[in-house]
Amino acid sequence: MRSNLLAAVLSVLVIGNGAFLGAGTAQADSATESASDIRLVIENQIDAFRRDDGVEAFSYASPSVQRRFRSADTFMQMVQTGYPQVYRPRAVEFQGLDIETGRAVQRLFFIGPDGAGALALYFMEQQRDGSWKIDGVQLRRLRDTAT
Repeated sequence: MRSNLLAAVLSVLVIGNGAFLGAGTAQADSATESASDIRLVIENQIDAFRRDDGVEAFSYASPSVQRRFRSADTFMQMVQTGYPQVYRPRAVEFQGLDIETGRAVQRLFFIGPDGAGALALYFMEQQRDGSWKIDGVQLRRLRDTAT
C-alpha cells in the first residue's frame, strides 16, 4: 500500500516537473524570491480553515476569486463541500514551486479527512503591492492512498 502511494506521488511529481516551459524569466524570478511568502499565505489560509475563520481564509483569495464568491460564507461553503482535503487535512506537505504559463504554482500533497491523498495545485497571483494571493486551487485525487 505504501509503495503504491509513493509510486502515485512520484508519477504525479515527475509529470509536473516540466512546468517551467514557456515561463517568463521575471515572473519566475519573482516567484522564486517569494517562495517563503507564497508558502506563508497558503499556511495562513489552511490555518484559518482549521479555525473556521471564513473572513480570514477569504482574505487570502485573489480579487477575482473574491468577486466570484462575493462573501466569506459562500467561499467557505464551497471549500467545505468541494475541497475537504484542504478544509480539514490530516497532513499537508509542500512540494515544488513552479511557473506554468507565466503563473506561480505551488504544489502541495494533502491527506484528507478520509485518508485519501490529493495533489493540490495552488495558482498564485502577485498583487501590485508585491503580496501574493491564491487565485485558484486544482485538486488531483491520488489512487490507492486511503489508510
